[in-house]
Amino acid sequence: MNTSPIPDPPVDVPATPEPQSLVLAGGCFWCVEAVYRQLRGVQEVMSGYAGGAADTANYRAVCTGRTGHAEAVKITFDSSVITAGQLLKIFFTIAHDPTELNQQGNDVGTQYRSAIFYSDQQQHDVAADYIQKLEGARFFSDAIVTKLEPLETFYPAEEYHQDYAAINPQQPYIACVALPKVEKLRAMFPELLKASAT
Repeated sequence: MNTSPIPDPPVDVPATPEPQSLVLAGGCFWCVEAVYRQLRGVQEVMSGYAGGAADTANYRAVCTGRTGHAEAVKITFDSSVITAGQLLKIFFTIAHDPTELNQQGNDVGTQYRSAIFYSDQQQHDVAADYIQKLEGARFFSDAIVTKLEPLETFYPAEEYHQDYAAINPQQPYIACVALPKVEKLRAMFPELLKASAT
């Protein structure tokens, strides 16, 4: 990644009176969820599975890497406070490394792939244009491998996965992987944080 500030998305999804949602996959959902829970305008972050069938939407099956599912988070947000484009900016700079193919660090497998599960054409186009802009700006030294996949169904993960990082801050994986992402978010984007997160 170069050291210049990451550019903003060239286009964004317009604000709507009702809440919007965005489903993102970027490695372990515990870590991605921990980042997005810090942001103002974010109303809910739910860990779950996307990309596969209902009968394999469970942690044990998804961990095999053979279900088609990715560990993902569904972010519900007030688009008058924070936009889909801003959430994507955090996705590419903080939440994960979009240049790692089917892995994040030591987590390896298609269930840890980088993916944006778009719910409509507008979300697809905003994400595609942003990836093109980042590639054109050579913001990352390696190619972006993030997939754009149509969202069929988002399946909530088991209850013990929800808000896992906040409940288990001393767990070694959380302390080593998730919390540094949260600290990086606080350092780079303080203006986007909830008051309780500063």
